[in-house]
Amino acid sequence: MMIRVLVLITFIACIYSCASSPYRATNKVHKQQVKAFSKVLRQPPAPVHIDSVQNVTWWAGTTNFSIRKPNYVIIHHTAQNSCDQTLRTFTMPSTQVSAHYVICRDGVVHQMLNDYLRAWHAGASKWGSLTDVNSSSIGIEVDNNGSEPFPPQQIRSLMILLDTLRHRYTIPAANIIGHGDIAPGRKVDPSAYFPWQQLAEKGFGLWYGDTANIVVPDNFSNLQGLRIIGYNVKDSVAAIGAFKRHWIPADSLTRDTLSMGERKILYSIMEQSQ
Repeated sequence: MMIRVLVLITFIACIYSCASSPYRATNKVHKQQVKAFSKVLRQPPAPVHIDSVQNVTWWAGTTNFSIRKPNYVIIHHTAQNSCDQTLRTFTMPSTQVSAHYVICRDGVVHQMLNDYLRAWHAGASKWGSLTDVNSSSIGIEVDNNGSEPFPPQQIRSLMILLDTLRHRYTIPAANIIGHGDIAPGRKVDPSAYFPWQQLAEKGFGLWYGDTANIVVPDNFSNLQGLRIIGYNVKDSVAAIGAFKRHWIPADSLTRDTLSMGERKILYSIMEQSQ
């Protein structure tokens, strides 16, 4: 009888362990990679040998340094149909994509990578003079297929996370942007359904107020305004489309022109960005 009980307990423990840790195998790989990077950091730098110059045989390690901190948050939608699907995608080496956080439709938050480590979420992108966005940003994937509204509980969790990151790393409001902003023409996430205004009202991103009294100078260039905000304007139509999707989603399908009212919005955002 006692043996049967022990077998049953062991069986239940195994089931519970498997259910509570479905990513044990990939977590092991994650830990191995972190350990390898830690080993690299602990090693003193190799000496630099230069011909005709006396080479030192000792090392002077500076005492003045810290871990690099992220300065941007890039928001994505997953373009998939479930959180589980995205978690699997980000734990498959063949996909070569990842993010620091994944927020499910029910508001559950999965942190997949330490904030100080470099996730592969931005891809080929540019914002202002920044061309390696992955190295200075935190990537947040919001579970959404790109053609549906975002549930309130999901946005609530996102704003709580953003508030944590903002205070932890002193991230400016203007540096909370979307994947479509940094990769116009290539990416459209987090889609025109994303509630940027709601986030901006809490200090997460920029928005505009009443633009009725804004006077746009006659010589104001739309492309120059977009460039000052941060957009890559090499493809002007894509840049305008990305701007509209973020700040004028109701007119995001008209990508090649800006009305006077929209130029006022552009001018307002530009002034806040400087």
